Formats: sequence, structure tokens, C-alpha cells
Amino acid sequence: IENIGRTLKLFADNFKDIQVIATGSSAFELRNKLNEPLTGRKKEFHLYPISYAETMNHIGSIEAQRLLETRLIFGMYPEVVTNQGNEKIILQDLLSSYLYKDLLMYEGIQKPILLEKLLQALALQVGSEVSYHELGQLLGKVDPATVEKYIDLLEKTYVIFRLNALSRNVRNEIKKGKKIYFWDNGVRNALIKSFNPISLRNDIGVLWENFIVSERMKANAYNKNWVNTYFWRTTDQAEIDYIEEQNEHMLCVECKWRQTKKIKLAKSFEDAYPNHSLHVISNENFVEFIK
Repeated sequence: IENIGRTLKLFADNFKDIQVIATGSSAFELRNKLNEPLTGRKKEFHLYPISYAETMNHIGSIEAQRLLETRLIFGMYPEVVTNQGNEKIILQDLLSSYLYKDLLMYEGIQKPILLEKLLQALALQVGSEVSYHELGQLLGKVDPATVEKYIDLLEKTYVIFRLNALSRNVRNEIKKGKKIYFWDNGVRNALIKSFNPISLRNDIGVLWENFIVSERMKANAYNKNWVNTYFWRTTDQAEIDYIEEQNEHMLCVECKWRQTKKIKLAKSFEDAYPNHSLHVISNENFVEFIK
């Protein structure tokens, strides 16, 4: 609808007893074609892929636990969840007909092949620190600014999200690092065309970390739990997978598919951030953390 932003503004200003739900599959179109800020007249709702908590509420915790490995492989997009047995076809169709649609319509995207290669590179680096410069070199001497622009657009269309490095007190902390996660495990696996079961994979640690971090982000958003989120790493490879800061407290999380022996934080972190707690999130204790 042309000038839809102006029309919505008129509704809000002149028909106080009417509420309008404005939705669409294209986040870009909603953001770029409203042409009116609608400040004070709207509430935004961000709809992520289905959360594990929603799954438990619908089918029960026992059945959700039984399907956990399936969700780690095929993800949580609604049509994927409701069409067991056809997950691969649906995910490949999602990639080809929907995932890139928003971005390819955007005039700033001139190299769709580059976009796909970038996504594949990011899929292979989940949980690892990424460098725009190194990604550019990997893609064929692409300017880091172009890589950053594409990543920013992928984030705005809810394909990926970034986690920045925590850096305040420790001399050898990574200061400008970032990790990139996918909102959906199935999309990540479809990009690298890997749907093997958990027992045949060597990347279960990556899948688990992506699942836990993305599910925690959904939970924080839905519960209106406003926190700062980071990862932590030093030049001598001491690291923490995920950190939440709230009221000057650091909640530190290590993601481990199987429960392991006790993990200790680096002394440099404990000294620099004394107000902290450590949680190891495995497949035995993750439910409370992501609810």
C-alpha cells in the first residue's frame, strides 16, 4: 500500500478506538516504506523463530526434550517445526525464496553471490571470533567496509546477530572482537548443507552454543529482561562463551553439550570483574536458563 505510513498515522490520530496490526514478511519493507516515524503511536513486536519455551508450552517438556536433537539440526522456523519429514526441502526453499529476498531487493546489494558466500563463511565460524578483514580476504579481497555493510543488513533482517567482546580492565583482553550467531540453527545448517544427526557430527559444540545463545536472546526479549551481552577472550586464549551484565553483575555462561568436569574462570577475569557468577549450560540443565 503506497504511503502506508501516512495512512497508519491518520488512523492513529483520528480513530482512537481502532487498533491496526501492520505486519509483513519483509522487515526491510516495513522499515523503509513507512516514510512516517509513527513516534508515540506504535508498539513494535519482533517475532523470532519459535522458542524452545513455546515448544514446551505446546507439546510438553518430555516431548520437547525428545525432539531436542531434531531442533538442533533443523531449527525452529514454524513451517519446519510443523512439517516433520520435510525439513530439508522447506529449509532449502526458505534459503532460495525468502532469506535473501529482502536483501536482494535492497539497492545497495550488488553481488548476491557474495552475500551467499559470506553467509556460508559465517555459518562455518559460529562461536568463533570473526574479522571483517579476514572475511573479506576469504571472499576474494572484498573491502572490509563492504563485509560490515552486508553483515549489518543481515542483522536487520533477522538472519544473524552480533555479540561484541567485553573489554574494560584486563590488559590483554580482545578489545574489538565480535562473534556472530544465527537466529536459527536450521538456517545455519542449510547454508553449509549439513543435516547429519548429532551422533555423526563434529560440530555439536557449535550447534549447542548457537542454540543456547539464540534461545537466551529470545527469552530476554520476550521477558523484557534488559541486559548487556558480550563474550570475553584474551590474547592468550582465555575465554567465556557468553556474558550478561545487569546491575553491575556479570553472569558468565559456558555452553557444553555434555556436562563436564568443573570449569573455572580465568584468574584475570575474576580479579577484574569480582561481581560475577559462572554457569555451565548443558543438555541436562538448560531449560531454566532459556525460559
